[in-house]
Amino acid sequence: MEQAFFFYFAFVIAVAAVFVVAVRNPIYSALSLLIMFFHVAGLYVTLNAEFLAAVQIIVYAGAILVLYLFVVMLLNLRQDDRYHRQWPMAAAVGSTLVIEAIILTVMKGWTSPVVAPGTETTVGGISNTAAIGDVLYSTYMFPFEVASLILLVAMIGAILLAKKDIGGDAPQL
Repeated sequence: MEQAFFFYFAFVIAVAAVFVVAVRNPIYSALSLLIMFFHVAGLYVTLNAEFLAAVQIIVYAGAILVLYLFVVMLLNLRQDDRYHRQWPMAAAVGSTLVIEAIILTVMKGWTSPVVAPGTETTVGGISNTAAIGDVLYSTYMFPFEVASLILLVAMIGAILLAKKDIGGDAPQL
């Protein structure tokens, strides 16, 4: 049953990733990216990493995808045919990756790790979420805060760059 879920999620992720690159309309590309993000979160759930699945949905499907859509709308992209002339090279690289995956699958076989019952969601007696929170807010507190300040500065910079000259008060770069 677990393999069926894995193959479902893997197939949808692969197809959605191809659509992200192959679709001409950037909005449809963003929707394909959204589908891919949700299915990656589904893979995290099958790995008993519920916290990472929630972060995947909140951060990537929520924030990163919205940022991507803002950039698409801000740039006013029109359809460009020069990227779609690279299909032969993309097909060659994609078929090479598929052949490599088949070879690795045949050589290694299907083995699954043995996990004791009841220990899937705990490490050392604490849950995955508690372990990640403990490490994030103790060992990596300073880098976490620095990353948040960098993101804040980037957001303010993007707002200043995107601001239209409505009242004549917009900064000129």
